[in-house]
Amino acid sequence: MAELTDVEARVLDGVDERWVVDRLTALVAVPSIGGTPAESEVQRLLAGWLDELGCDVDAWEIDLAEAARASDAPGQEVERAEAWGVVGTLPGAESGQPALVLSGHTDVVPPGDLTLWDGDPFVPRIVGGDLHGRGACDMKGGVVASLAALAAIRTAGVRLVRPLALHGVVGEEDGGLGAWATLRRGHRGDVCVIPEPTAGAVVTAHGGALTFRLEVTGHAAHAAMRDRGVSAVELFAVVHEGLREFEAERQKDADPRFGDARFPHGLSIGKVTAGDWASSVPDRLVAEGRYGVRVGEPVAVARQALETRLADICADHPWLAEHPVRLTWVGGAFASGQLPPGHELLPAVRDAVSDAGGGVPPERAVAAGTDLRLYAAAGIPTLHHGPGDLHLAHGPLEKVPVAEVVTAARAFALLALRRCEVR
Repeated sequence: MAELTDVEARVLDGVDERWVVDRLTALVAVPSIGGTPAESEVQRLLAGWLDELGCDVDAWEIDLAEAARASDAPGQEVERAEAWGVVGTLPGAESGQPALVLSGHTDVVPPGDLTLWDGDPFVPRIVGGDLHGRGACDMKGGVVASLAALAAIRTAGVRLVRPLALHGVVGEEDGGLGAWATLRRGHRGDVCVIPEPTAGAVVTAHGGALTFRLEVTGHAAHAAMRDRGVSAVELFAVVHEGLREFEAERQKDADPRFGDARFPHGLSIGKVTAGDWASSVPDRLVAEGRYGVRVGEPVAVARQALETRLADICADHPWLAEHPVRLTWVGGAFASGQLPPGHELLPAVRDAVSDAGGGVPPERAVAAGTDLRLYAAAGIPTLHHGPGDLHLAHGPLEKVPVAEVVTAARAFALLALRRCEVR
């Protein structure tokens, strides 16, 4: 750990745990599920807080029609009546592009089966130092850590030389609409940190993810004479087994930053519907799933690989050879992304985390698609570091340790002082 300057020590003392808990509780209490009105409500709440912190705030309604037709738009998996982008920029003594961007999404996934939760997922509660609730980990804890860093700088009366920006984005869970719209609006920075939950690591790469639909055609018959029909369910079993073999092949020689992850580029079927009558042989099955893109693999190449394997599976089956499975690409499309090898942002973040009391974080990659690839594609070196563990995201045990949010805020404050400089 490096010896802190007087200014750095003063700013770290300004990170207020009670302030963190109050803001995180308020943020988790907003049920900002993608596509609901609350997704816009939480953005308005964030814009108000950024204004209170002395930021220049840009809040705008995203043009959803433009997003639907733009060739570079990431796609959406939910219907939206409206969506808002929010950027707060803490001015520096000098104008120009922010030296550092902290970008966090405020949308969350649905809570699922409510009986599996210990309480209402949108009534945040603290148990044993952890704040529980949908979105606490993924990633409102990271958003609040970013806000707390700005608050500490303001409380300490520090004037930065160069601007510091916080991007609040929506639609991350279903493609990246908010980050895409923010970049398209012209908001940029020298480097970006996305405080997704990283379990103490620094994440410098992620695999991509594509959603797809399979339509399997069989032949209907009375269930009492099922040998006269061809079950689409049984055909799908053949297809699924072939896809499992394909998935296993795609895990070989994965990027070592994935560590011991079993499926860094997994293929998963998430939804299956078939048949329309219990006493009939089902003549149609529709399955939807997620398909992993390898780090550095172009999306077009990944799509071609699945299309080719599916064609081979069908060609080897007498019925499917004549009635091939129809594959369509639907919903969001996440390319892979990574920080340029050797970029200075990695050691800078590691030093800030260590000096803030968080230890030296290891370098990792994650299988989940994220907004990192959008910032990286815009030429902004980007990585992830944030409070919480991604393994708890999207489930009924979602929580984030308050202490980790505070430590992340301290690390972001140090990084901001060092990147944006102090006058």
